[in-house]
Amino acid sequence: MNKQQLAAKIWESANQMRSKIEANEYKDYILGFIFYKYLSDKEIQFAKKEGLTEEDIAQLSEEDSDSVDYFKENLGYFIAYNDLFSTWIKIGKDFDVSHVRDALSAFSRLISPDHKQLFDGVFDTLQTGLSKLGDSAASQTKAISQLIQLIKDIPMDGKQDYDVLGFVYEYLIGMFAANAGKKAGEFYTPHEVSLLMSEIVAHHLKNKKKIQIYDPTSGSGSLLINIGNSVAKHIDDENSIQYYAQELKKNTYNLTRMNLVMRGIIPNNIHTRNADTLEDDWPYFDENDPVGSYKLLHVDAVVSNPPYSQKWDSDNKDADPRYARFGLAPKTKADYVFLLHDLYHINSKGIMTIVLPHGVLFRGGEEGVIRKNLIEQNHIDAVIGLPANIFFGTGIPTVILVLKRNRVNTDILIVDASKGFIKVGKNNKLRASDIKKITDTVIKRETKPKYSNLVSRDDIRENEYNLNIPRYVDSSENAESWDIYASMFGGIPQKELCELDQYWQAFPALREALFSETSSEQAALKSDDVKNTITHHADVKEFTNTYLASFGDFDAFLKNELLAQAESVNISKQEAILSKELFVRLKSIALIDKYEAYQLLDDSWLNIAVDLEMIQTEGFAVCKQVDPCMVMKKKKGKEEEVQEGWIGHIMPFELVQKTYLNNELVELQQSENRLVAISAEYEEIIDSLSEEEKEADTIKDDAFVNAAVIKEAKQLRAEIKQKALFAEDAYETKILTVDKLIAEEKQLKKAVKIETDNLHLLTKETIENLSDKQVDELLECKWISPLVSDLNKLPEMIINELTSKVQSLAEKYATTYADVAEDIQNTEKSLSGLIDELDGNEFDMRGLGEFKSFLNDEL
Repeated sequence: MNKQQLAAKIWESANQMRSKIEANEYKDYILGFIFYKYLSDKEIQFAKKEGLTEEDIAQLSEEDSDSVDYFKENLGYFIAYNDLFSTWIKIGKDFDVSHVRDALSAFSRLISPDHKQLFDGVFDTLQTGLSKLGDSAASQTKAISQLIQLIKDIPMDGKQDYDVLGFVYEYLIGMFAANAGKKAGEFYTPHEVSLLMSEIVAHHLKNKKKIQIYDPTSGSGSLLINIGNSVAKHIDDENSIQYYAQELKKNTYNLTRMNLVMRGIIPNNIHTRNADTLEDDWPYFDENDPVGSYKLLHVDAVVSNPPYSQKWDSDNKDADPRYARFGLAPKTKADYVFLLHDLYHINSKGIMTIVLPHGVLFRGGEEGVIRKNLIEQNHIDAVIGLPANIFFGTGIPTVILVLKRNRVNTDILIVDASKGFIKVGKNNKLRASDIKKITDTVIKRETKPKYSNLVSRDDIRENEYNLNIPRYVDSSENAESWDIYASMFGGIPQKELCELDQYWQAFPALREALFSETSSEQAALKSDDVKNTITHHADVKEFTNTYLASFGDFDAFLKNELLAQAESVNISKQEAILSKELFVRLKSIALIDKYEAYQLLDDSWLNIAVDLEMIQTEGFAVCKQVDPCMVMKKKKGKEEEVQEGWIGHIMPFELVQKTYLNNELVELQQSENRLVAISAEYEEIIDSLSEEEKEADTIKDDAFVNAAVIKEAKQLRAEIKQKALFAEDAYETKILTVDKLIAEEKQLKKAVKIETDNLHLLTKETIENLSDKQVDELLECKWISPLVSDLNKLPEMIINELTSKVQSLAEKYATTYADVAEDIQNTEKSLSGLIDELDGNEFDMRGLGEFKSFLNDEL
């Protein structure tokens, strides 16, 4: 199973097993067991790496103090063999809920003192909640057995320890969040928002060797992890990143710790704390010597997505160094409290990003004072307006604020990214291209029409420190205008043609080829076939040819980057390399939206990266691997997993068939097409029967011909064979034709079943016997050809877009006001004449007469 299949299976099973437990609670159990499995498997891997055999591992116990100390020193914890997750699986029917209780209790005792902050109490939610899984020990044992059987399928070998489990973990959190409504906001920041913030921060930190990052409202820890991943693309040693996390709610705090550990971050780099950020600032000191060891926490980056507009206690906070320079936020809204806390903890070259409700940009009172001070002291670097409905459980507009401790420039970049998203269910979602566009705009500090504006501090002062985005960026669509002259006399206004100026600059002679100038203000369309004129114009052909030439060897570049280095390419950094090359090739090409091209690349990369990960973790031979296709089917009232054929581990059966088994595939498709044709012929004949014929027991259920009638028709045909033939549309002819179709269909269905099964097995055999050259050919067809094909369609999309705009302009003024007035007049005349033909009582006729008088007055 790849990551997506595994995640889907776990979610499906979770829904089946959840019973009376709420989704938000159930996650604590399933994720707790996943984390315990991770720690167990990590201990086994470490033991084997240290030279221990299976027999040695089986002897690991709490009584062996030397081993206990050694494992605690290196891992931060120790789990005895009897308490390992794998041991629970091995004992099978002898497993009991008491094994879990004993194991979790032992884990708490056997944590290294140096890692107590990281591991202590991490399983408290799971341990105290076991009783909710059933009314008795037996029912609890059954529920837990189902859970561990489900979780045991998660692969933990090699690199997959982090990637696959992290993927499943984030998938589950996201799914639970989507189903938990408002509750989700307590622990989950959508991956896309997290990634956007991470990319901005990572660029700022890209030249640093050692990095410290902090999230004071860490939730699931996704923000920290994504920043770590983004920063890791720019540095050689991932272990040079220190993670600091603080979270108020205990259950959510446990999620933070689990997630950080499961992503492979070494324990010494993880610093977590369960506390109230507003009431209790991060006290970076040794608990045994709080005064002598105190050290203020200043980090390279702070990221947060705090609770929005919550109440807070501002009493006695005037002297708090976090707020003293800027002012105290109102008691009813703590948004600026979190912001100032974050700003306080970044170092002199640090950066912070925070998600807050839109109101922080313009609300007055105490918040207005804080905002003014932040602007005058030159801390606000960028404001990014996000789409509405982007967070689970809330549809309010939100913004990302980017602040720095020290800045050279005094302007503020305002970005309105509220229009860039796709709809997914009830929520909006940032696409990869949206994230890339925002990130590039912020990094380059670019002003773009209807998207972003670099605003001077003087302009902001003139607006009384109001940062409301529409004051600086008008992203609304232009209202449609109508030219009075063209509406009356026809033609196309020159000013509306000038709105297509980007096309005329790219195709200098095309405007003259399409339009004739009737006056300085008006033009007329020359061509009757706009699409043909545009497509075959020399400028447009040159544009297409230039584009195709620029991408002429892009497939060769991709083959060298991906196929030739499949087993060694750095997956985390490769998409950036490909996108850079893509943008270089597009640099001199007009009209093509580079972010639209980037989205095509990213869509392909998502699938390519999954395949590359499997190749690198499982070996190149995985390309020739075929796995059982397991599906859930109901047997005797119970859902069971059964095999239904085979599936390529990497190579899709359909692709292999099209590439190497095309003759067999075409034969099968012809048979399938004939089955469809038989059904169509069958239905056509049945539809042609009269209602009397259908009701005469000739047709049963509109599909099956009565056998007795067929027999009678055949006998009748034999009797008159020498005299005459049935007419083509005769009732008997139709019945006999249907009989033949049914016989053919029955025989063909059997043949198709045999052909399908044979082709399926032949495909399996073909994949298992692929040569390395054939593997490369198939990977090229799977990874590269679709992407290149999609990219090559972009010029045609531009041509179609321009054609549509020109045709719309022509149609807009094709009918003049005089034409409309004439049509109205003719209709009124016709209606007046029809009134003369109507009859009715006295009052009807008086009303019709008045209506006719009105029409005549109009005429």
